[in-house]
Amino acid sequence: MIGLLPRTRVYVEEPTLSDADTMVEIHADAFARGWSAEDLEALMAQPNVFALAVRRESIFGIRRLVGFVLVRVAADEAEILTIAVSPSRRGRGYGRLLMEEAMRKLYRERVGACFLEVNRDNDRAVGLYQLLGFEEVGMRKGYYAGDAESDGSALVMRLQLR
Repeated sequence: MIGLLPRTRVYVEEPTLSDADTMVEIHADAFARGWSAEDLEALMAQPNVFALAVRRESIFGIRRLVGFVLVRVAADEAEILTIAVSPSRRGRGYGRLLMEEAMRKLYRERVGACFLEVNRDNDRAVGLYQLLGFEEVGMRKGYYAGDAESDGSALVMRLQLR
């Protein structure tokens, strides 16, 4: 009975501190300069930072973390600190799902605008952010130091939520 397997289920939920090692691995695969588990745990412990994780459930019911987003809120503005999806799971909409859930949460919390930085050479990410309504508002040259494949310039992008 090929083709009759159940569809993969995907969940977006808050990660726990026990997810830190997996998040560090995913982040290291996504960026030239990764974060340590201690860095990640310290960020997640801050009262003005929230994280969302996307988990993919196998046909056996095992949920695996495949991506996450970290967001910092200050007054009525927010900043996407990082978003990363496991390389083997990219191109399946997980990044978009994470961003949409984060934006919904920010809207519910009455945040007015959200900012992020993205490597200007990362066409896939820039396209996603533009699709979600983010607009370029600036550039930071050399922001991504150590990235041999580009000049390291970051686009600063903004989304008006309210």
